[in-house]
Amino acid sequence: MPSRTPLHASHLAAGAKMVDFSGWEMPIHYGSQIEEHHAVRRDAGMFDVSHMCALDLAGPGARDYLRRLLANDVARLTVPGKALYSCMLDETGGVIDDLIVYFFTPERYRIVVNAGTTAKDIAWMRACLAGFDATLKVRRRGHDDAVTMIALQGPDAHERRHTGIDAVAMIAVQGPNARERFWTAFPGYRAASEPLGVFQAAECTSTSGDWLIARTGYTGEDGFEITLPAESAAATWQALLAAGVRPCGLGARDTLRLEAGMNLYGQDMDEDITPYEAGLRWTVDFKDPARDFIGKAALAATQPRNQFAGLLLLERGVLRAHQKVITPQGEGETTSGSFSPTLNQSIALARLPEGVAIGSEVDVEIRDKRLRARVVKPVFVRNGKPLI
Repeated sequence: MPSRTPLHASHLAAGAKMVDFSGWEMPIHYGSQIEEHHAVRRDAGMFDVSHMCALDLAGPGARDYLRRLLANDVARLTVPGKALYSCMLDETGGVIDDLIVYFFTPERYRIVVNAGTTAKDIAWMRACLAGFDATLKVRRRGHDDAVTMIALQGPDAHERRHTGIDAVAMIAVQGPNARERFWTAFPGYRAASEPLGVFQAAECTSTSGDWLIARTGYTGEDGFEITLPAESAAATWQALLAAGVRPCGLGARDTLRLEAGMNLYGQDMDEDITPYEAGLRWTVDFKDPARDFIGKAALAATQPRNQFAGLLLLERGVLRAHQKVITPQGEGETTSGSFSPTLNQSIALARLPEGVAIGSEVDVEIRDKRLRARVVKPVFVRNGKPLI
């Protein structure tokens, strides 16, 4: 049986078409994926992202643990609420998952990982936690309505599960008018959230519980990602709806992130791909030579086999994942692809041989035909504006 988020009834009431996504029953759209996409680019839309997993890490060893676990360095985080994007690697430098870490103190962090990789991530994180004085709490509610606490503190290692009273929901409000519409619905949170810079969050406490309001997102637009008690999710969704925020499904979320050049785990990267081959070299921090993060030695000894780029289709057709790309330097492959509602053209992310130049033309095999595409930087649209 698929798991359901605390907003499941709200989706059904809004007429959502529901699908199974990584073991979760989620809305793919509410009638028109294209209209939902444009709502986010032009005004404000909201997404239920409660299927993603929030984990709380706390303890004297939390900072050292994350410096070992992640390719990016949490030591860069010194301002409470500041967020960091990073890959979590295996010993070969392959990407186990990409995630966001929020810093509160050197002994307290919030980590958000992808829905489809949660079980794998937690198993890996638990194994790596041995020897560090820290506790990891999984804050997501699953089909068994339980929350897991994992504590590994020297000889007192244990795991326990309890009812979902500590579970949280997550709602992403995105678009050029997203913040204003959020403040219309929740004026009491304006003072805490208006000063936030990009990739920064504020912890807020009110009668509806503890909220984390983060100026982050997965669409290429401004807005907030809100983490709140699961029992407050439905009322919050309705208040945002009344403020003019349009419900959006996973379909629009995918075309928005593709236009923004944002990777999707399992398509654009996985354990067989290093951050270098996924356009994520900027997330690998080698500045501190004394820091020995997992996968460091492998990355230092590895030469990337491919480069990550964008493709803009110049002929009639639709780019999809896993289509062959033919270049003078050899063959490549699309990793994600779709029709871009903003550009009114088909676009893709692709791994291409080294030496293929931005601006050059290549062929893509689509249904036994070769169609021409232009190689572009892998960011097509940001803040509502085409960048190609």
